[in-house]
Amino acid sequence: MFFFSVLYNIVTIAAAVVLLPVILVALAVVPKFRAGIFTKLGFYDIKLDHNKQTIFFHAVSVGEVNAVEQLIKSTRQAFPEANIVLSTTTKTGQEIAHKKLEKTVDAITYFPFDFFFSVNAFLNSVKPDKIIIAETEIWPDFVYLAKRRNIPVYIVNGRLSPHSYNGYKKFSFFFKPVLAQYKGIFMQTQGDVERILNVGADPEITKFMGNLKFDIKPTMNAQQITELANSIKLNGARLIVAASTHKGEDEIVLGAFKTLKSEFPDIKLLLAPRHPERYEKVTQLLEETGMAFGKRSQGDTFENNDIIMLDTMGELMKMFSISHLAFIGGSFSNTGGHNPLEANIWGKPVVSGECVFNFKDIYAYLTQTNAAKLSSSEQELTEDMKKLLSDSDFYKKACEDTHKIFDENSGAVEFVINVLKGA
Repeated sequence: MFFFSVLYNIVTIAAAVVLLPVILVALAVVPKFRAGIFTKLGFYDIKLDHNKQTIFFHAVSVGEVNAVEQLIKSTRQAFPEANIVLSTTTKTGQEIAHKKLEKTVDAITYFPFDFFFSVNAFLNSVKPDKIIIAETEIWPDFVYLAKRRNIPVYIVNGRLSPHSYNGYKKFSFFFKPVLAQYKGIFMQTQGDVERILNVGADPEITKFMGNLKFDIKPTMNAQQITELANSIKLNGARLIVAASTHKGEDEIVLGAFKTLKSEFPDIKLLLAPRHPERYEKVTQLLEETGMAFGKRSQGDTFENNDIIMLDTMGELMKMFSISHLAFIGGSFSNTGGHNPLEANIWGKPVVSGECVFNFKDIYAYLTQTNAAKLSSSEQELTEDMKKLLSDSDFYKKACEDTHKIFDENSGAVEFVINVLKGA
């Protein structure tokens, strides 16, 4: 693995030098690319008491932070004296990490670029005793240099979709020696286990753990939910939350909502675009509907609006708590969908498009019941929403099914905690 690491660094550093002009332009033009750039290069200054055990978690962005939130909080309970450090790769990941976990962890930072000097600087600063990487983040030099220091590295909540698997399989000669550096590789489903084994993972360290997202806990009590509904003046209206919409999906959702509004005058829509850079375009689409709309960032409410655009960070999860149903985006845009469980945990059924390969196994559970429905078109989406709005018995069963899903599939957090206790 030593020669593999040397060759890997030569190739990656050479590629960075060759692409430097492009990288500099990207850094100048796209502000989010600059976030944490010097930290990622190795300029770490993290103050910790190194007489204590240090447990390090890495979660790439918003989705991964949400997934490990409960695990990190449970780790704090299980290891009250330990240092806990969390890193992300993206700026939005940092924002959510600070918002949700700043009081739980001892430090929040950026994950290093996978160059030997950056990784060594990180390891020298943090001095982790255990490393937990959320989902299938494979950084060859990071895991190799950690193993050289006898630091166990675990992949938790790992997933390898059938779509991604084909690419990984073609380069199994590359991934096999890298995967051998891990202490444990713990996957969400049996299908994920089989796929990562075919890529080259060691059967002795590769196990099924379940999905951390089934261990998500509601973060608000009944009083807080009521206060939220009152604060945006929902006034008993039934709210449809359209979450994490991508280009082309806002039109579909708005078309369905406009059709349903004529039959169900009491309904309201909270529209949450996935990417902030699309807010301006979505605003134009809202203007074209001719319906009254407002923006969450401006403090607008549903008192005089049919639609509110959620253009703030970190609020989507709690908005599901006051919804009647949720549309989960990325499912009509060939993105592969987003996590439906963030709505289901509140007992709310979801509807999505059919392109959900990122969460194929979760939807396989959900669609066996009424907890979720996949729609093939705007017309079908409208009909699926209509059934949840018009059939009270069907809606009640759908809500009950969401609770059943969590009862049957929780336990992943406990699995990881037991691994950490035994490590």
